[in-house]
Amino acid sequence: MDDQTRIEAEAAAFRGLIRHLQQRTDVQNIDLMNLAGFCRNCLAKWYRAEAEHRGVNMDYEQARERVYGMPYSEWKRQYQAEASEEQTRLFESTQDGHADTRGGN
Repeated sequence: MDDQTRIEAEAAAFRGLIRHLQQRTDVQNIDLMNLAGFCRNCLAKWYRAEAEHRGVNMDYEQARERVYGMPYSEWKRQYQAEASEEQTRLFESTQDGHADTRGGN
């Protein structure tokens, strides 16, 4: 696969993941973090970092809106449930496996 085709395929896969997460509003970020070590917010941080790396001025809230499909405050109000004690304990115990969201390749 040539580089341009690879880049286009990766971008399409990212868009598919974003669409899927936008449709699965029942899936809480804490559950994603506990199972996979990343969540919608991680994706927004990676997206923002890569945009900035390419000279595009983007703040975290703009990146979140791209990932969530709406302002984060609206998504949170409509879909976010309070984390249970068990979810919080698991989140805290799995910190070492959480995604590095500092950006860069």
